[in-house]
Amino acid sequence: MQSHTLKGKTALVTGSTSGIGLGIATALAEQGANIVLNGFGDAQQIAQLQSSLASQFDVQVIYHPADMSKAAEIEALMQVAALRFGMLDIVVNNAGIQHVANIEDFPVEKWDAILSINLSSAFHTSRLALPAMKAKNWGRIINIASAHGLVASAQKSAYVAAKHGLVGLTKVTALETAQTGVTCNAICPGWVLTPLVQQQVNARAEREGTTIDQAKRALLAEKQPSGEFVTPEQLGALAVFMCSEAASQVRGVAWNMDGGWVAQ
Repeated sequence: MQSHTLKGKTALVTGSTSGIGLGIATALAEQGANIVLNGFGDAQQIAQLQSSLASQFDVQVIYHPADMSKAAEIEALMQVAALRFGMLDIVVNNAGIQHVANIEDFPVEKWDAILSINLSSAFHTSRLALPAMKAKNWGRIINIASAHGLVASAQKSAYVAAKHGLVGLTKVTALETAQTGVTCNAICPGWVLTPLVQQQVNARAEREGTTIDQAKRALLAEKQPSGEFVTPEQLGALAVFMCSEAASQVRGVAWNMDGGWVAQ
């Protein structure tokens, strides 16, 4: 049942054309928030997604294709959103990419891209959104970090560095807004069966000569004690809570939803 707790508010969710970002955008739209979608994908499919969210939840939905590695494009995205809706009440920094290699073999351009998209983009959206949020004395910044923002794994130096940095940025933002109606928190998912993770599962099944289901179980067994994937819907529900009045004193947390990964 829709309670429309966010009616009249506007949320930007970066990297929201699929996976976690789409799950969060859908959950916020269900609560009545207008949505600014961002990400890459087929233009026709994105248009259908816009139409579907708008009609299903009776909200306004726009899309901006900003490359989140480029500050100028992020500024253009924020300007378009402000012109359309007046301000952004909620910013969910979800856009991210991954590359796996040992440090000595890690391509410099991949390092730079991961830091730009996974970390610097959240700085840019935050610095541009905060003045209006502070003026209104209400706002929510939610940074989608990772279990890898709390613990490390080999061969993921850039991703782990960026996600740890994102947790740090979250804490600083929370402190700087502590006496306002603006909050900033991080969500740290474990394994979520996104298209990116599905590619890893497929590659593992091919490499090890196993079925897709066996590859999924093996992947989960390495890190996630529950043996189950976190879902985008569960992450969306947590984001909705963080936007609620009940979470007004939840500030600067790195909330892991990871099936027990970090508890080990």
